[in-house]
Amino acid sequence: MAQGEAFTSADGLAGLTAYDRTGEKIGSVEQVYLDDRTGRPEWVTVKTGLFGMKQSFVPLTGARRQEDQLHVAATKEAVKEAPRVDADQHLEPGEEQDLYTHYGLTRPGGAQTRTAPAAGGRDRAGTAGMAGTAGMAGAGAGMGAGDGQKAGAREFATRSAAGDDSKDEMVRSEERLHVGTEEQEVGQARLRKVVVTEDVKTSVPLSHEEVRVVREPIREGDRVRADIGEAETEVTLHAEKAVTRKETVPVERVRLETEKVTETQEISDTVRKEQIEFDDAKGERGAKGEAWRDRKQGPRH
Repeated sequence: MAQGEAFTSADGLAGLTAYDRTGEKIGSVEQVYLDDRTGRPEWVTVKTGLFGMKQSFVPLTGARRQEDQLHVAATKEAVKEAPRVDADQHLEPGEEQDLYTHYGLTRPGGAQTRTAPAAGGRDRAGTAGMAGTAGMAGAGAGMGAGDGQKAGAREFATRSAAGDDSKDEMVRSEERLHVGTEEQEVGQARLRKVVVTEDVKTSVPLSHEEVRVVREPIREGDRVRADIGEAETEVTLHAEKAVTRKETVPVERVRLETEKVTETQEISDTVRKEQIEFDDAKGERGAKGEAWRDRKQGPRH
């Protein structure tokens, strides 16, 4: 990657498309943060996350501009995992040090000064706006050191940085429904073998011998001894009969198998969520819920 350039002004940085060191798109540059001491751009915020709802701080160290693109030295993954810091107020030294540590960088010069958003940055809607600098130490750094509270600069912080913010705010919470699956036993299947009997019929051909008398006349010239007297003869008769024999033979294998069947089941439950109601000085009442959270805070211009 080419050597990064040292940015001396915030002009034209807001609205650029940021790319990481591998050329992968990160998001659009929303705000530019200047060092209160030197007035030089130190950080930019880039919209990341699902639907670009999160602003992550990206260092300008090693960054370079190429037409409408800002190529930074960090990776997209490092930007997405950067420590979460409120992008509407000054960057305190401790917060800035956490960011430098996350990106593996050392703060230039080691000076412990706060970093403020530059005037003319982009608000959450993507239009030109003013970032808060008035009322803070080192205010007006984006317009040159020592300018003080210059006309047009507004403070979007709800209160001073003295630590009283917690008294003027409340946290709105809501329940989220998470549906998972777990496996449990619902029954058992058994395979057993029993012996039963059945009648089997089959046809078998059987043969037997029968006696019949055959008479043949004696012809003249046949030498047959003639003898008158009593005599008898016999013949043995044969017959077939059916004989059964049993043998055990294997005929098939039988086993049990399980099959997983997936079906869709509608799950419904009740979750709770909090809604913030307010009463203003005019006695009007309103409610602020989830749809209100993306609106810009602070005075309108």
